[in-house]
Amino acid sequence: MSGAVADRRPVPDALLGPLRASDATADPAALRERLSDDGYLFLPAALDAIAVMAARAGLFGRLAEVGEIAPPAVEGIATGTRRRSELAADPGRFLKGLSEHPALRRVSHGPELGRLMAALHGEPVRPYDFLWLRATPVGRSSPLHFDHVYMSRGSARVLSVWIPLGPVPLSDGPLTIVEGSHRAEALIERFRGHDVDRDPDRPGDVGEHPVDLATRLGTRLLTADFAPGDIVVFGLFTLHGSLDNRSPAGRVRLSCDVRYQPAAEAVDERWVGGDPPGHRGLGYGGLNA
Repeated sequence: MSGAVADRRPVPDALLGPLRASDATADPAALRERLSDDGYLFLPAALDAIAVMAARAGLFGRLAEVGEIAPPAVEGIATGTRRRSELAADPGRFLKGLSEHPALRRVSHGPELGRLMAALHGEPVRPYDFLWLRATPVGRSSPLHFDHVYMSRGSARVLSVWIPLGPVPLSDGPLTIVEGSHRAEALIERFRGHDVDRDPDRPGDVGEHPVDLATRLGTRLLTADFAPGDIVVFGLFTLHGSLDNRSPAGRVRLSCDVRYQPAAEAVDERWVGGDPPGHRGLGYGGLNA
């Protein structure tokens, strides 16, 4: 595994490693133990690949309608133009429509993933209604962050599920997990209790380049070449972000994040309901996708 770039800098091979794969059909207790040990679960082929590709086709088809994706839409090749604002009067409503696409919700909120998350939690679960959809063009990436700072007002047992919506090879900017970060107490304490909406002047990301952080902590950035149906599950204090999208074909990296928590526990009201308020009451208008 080599050739990765994070925030415009090459990642040295010594700082890059593969995510450890687990079997989604394994005993739930064993999976919970692995999640506790590693801070994540990489579950190849956990979801139906055909359903994932149907979601991809539907979403890229809609983006093609506003001029952002070239035909055939399922390939996800960017046109380099963006007419969303002139063809969709309300960008937030447009993103809400994308995020509530029936084919996408069959993947993110369907019974297959629901059963898996209930097994991981060991009790009934509820997903957040809000869905974080990411259509990341070439040259872009997500900075390293803990999810806690964005969703800390309810259950502390929220699990994030990152779903690549189609193939996401190393070149296209996949998710990266900072190895062992769920045990990096000094770093975690910097962000414990931080709420980006209550303290908007303080950033939610760690503010340190991934290569510098991995070097300082003596750890690695873990990732994979992802296929349709793969997922990664992690908790609120696992540090993660993405590598740079460097697709030689100009392909947009399409993925989404959905959150599941125990149904009996308090929920962060920003992320639930028919029209979730989201950050600062902006709903999907506060999502950059």
